[in-house]
Amino acid sequence: MAKKIALTGIKPTGLPHIGNYFGMYKPALELAKDFDTRYFIADYHALNSLKDPKLVKELSYEVAATWLAMGLDPKDSILYKQSAVQGTFELTTFLMAFTSKGLMNRAHSYKAKVQDNKELNKDPDDGVNMGLFTYPVLMAADILQFDSDVVPVGKDQAQHLEMAVDIAQSINHNYKQELLKIPQAFIKESTGYVTGLDGRKMSKSYNNTIPLFLPSKKLRKLIMKIVTNSQSVEEPKDPDTCSIFSLYKLFASKDQQLELRKKYLAGGMGWGHAKQYLFEIMDETLAPIREKYTELINDKSYIDDVLKDGADRANEIVSRKMDFIRKAIGLA
Repeated sequence: MAKKIALTGIKPTGLPHIGNYFGMYKPALELAKDFDTRYFIADYHALNSLKDPKLVKELSYEVAATWLAMGLDPKDSILYKQSAVQGTFELTTFLMAFTSKGLMNRAHSYKAKVQDNKELNKDPDDGVNMGLFTYPVLMAADILQFDSDVVPVGKDQAQHLEMAVDIAQSINHNYKQELLKIPQAFIKESTGYVTGLDGRKMSKSYNNTIPLFLPSKKLRKLIMKIVTNSQSVEEPKDPDTCSIFSLYKLFASKDQQLELRKKYLAGGMGWGHAKQYLFEIMDETLAPIREKYTELINDKSYIDDVLKDGADRANEIVSRKMDFIRKAIGLA
């Protein structure tokens, strides 16, 4: 029996941090155990905000290298650049004919931009290009072209998938057949949010991230900057309210967590010691990934081969899908 299809896309916006690792990359790679997986680099989506061609190309390489360094097997999964699959854009044009402007008006990304403009007393559509406005339609094409069964999304991104479903249902209703498979959201619940250096959610907007591929010395230096309270070495400490322990749990086994918890509660352990424990277990986990990433990014020929093969396989699938759709809607 054929596996169900899962699709994940990541926009090239810079090197990932620990929050991305646990919240996005690891859960997506876990899907490969049970699903036929397709991972794409959303380089056309990136053009809405990135206009430097060298930067777009370099950031796309970084995303590909990250996937591969983390263990993506390009033989079992398809890894490709969005821009390399021409059928995506033909399908986008078709979807546009069934997408109301009112639906796009309700998109979170567009509404947030309009709200920002209003607060700054600017024209509501200042800085809004049609790529941003129609972002959900291109995303719908990314999903629907593969007959995707599931799409892993965070709660804040679920609206885009709901829009893809709305558009697909409208098309299927019009043509009285299932031209487009209706995808389901795979909501990631377990990780919650990853704590940043200042105790808030780890986010680039807060400037509190721990980059994934920092060299060991720089990683240790950054971990030592984690904000703590003024408790002395002798005082017992509460692991359940501690940013250091919150991060430690993400990397440690149950036994390791229990051992460090005892040290917290017993007293006699300073924050410097706790940070050192975190650094050691984090570096042990990330060192092999970091080394593989560096190897890939320093010689991009393997990445080029993987992306070409992925594009060939993706184009073959999408081409068949578009042939089917063209015949069904009277274009062929």
